[in-house]
Amino acid sequence: MSTDLLTTSLPILLQGLAVTLLLSAAAIAGSTIAGLLAAVLRTFGPWDTGRIAKLYTELFRGTPVLITLMFIYFGVSYFGYAIDVFAAGVAGLSIYQGAYIGEIFRAGIEAVPKGQWEASQILGLSRSQTFFSVVLPQTGKIVLPPLIGQYLSLIKDTSIVSMIGMSELMHGGQAIVDRIGKPVEIYGLVALLYFIVCFPLSQWVRHHDRRSLPT
Repeated sequence: MSTDLLTTSLPILLQGLAVTLLLSAAAIAGSTIAGLLAAVLRTFGPWDTGRIAKLYTELFRGTPVLITLMFIYFGVSYFGYAIDVFAAGVAGLSIYQGAYIGEIFRAGIEAVPKGQWEASQILGLSRSQTFFSVVLPQTGKIVLPPLIGQYLSLIKDTSIVSMIGMSELMHGGQAIVDRIGKPVEIYGLVALLYFIVCFPLSQWVRHHDRRSLPT
């Protein structure tokens, strides 16, 4: 890659990367809340809410993320409301990834020994106190590695938001290619920037998994 091409393209790509990171952070927060809520409703909620949470989980795990993004961005406009492309991206990624994160949380909740519930009841804690004070902290330790892995998937899924016109990293790379060509060099640079963001997290997950193996 020539120096001129690098100096011309890098500022645009870094600006797109900043948008990608902001989008990722907002979607990580939203999907974590959605996933935790779905897991709690499926595990402890009344029958009706548990069935609704299960339907939500199965529906979005069985459909492509692009369909979710398109439905939110164009569907809201169809009903006469305006939605910002950034808000549509955050909502779409949060709802879609929340279905996967909900299953991670549910597995973590169910992995907490039943004896913890019994001991908490003996101590006089209510069901909600037991969940938030005893079960949830242990769940967080159990689900952290797969949760980080799902966050990595979310970060990479932000590239799909370019399909609804958001000027993030992938969209910036496409704009450069459309203007000056050089797709191999530009998309290679885009891939490198994604790698720089995702590699440290993937290494952390791998290191944590190695430490968790019995010796």
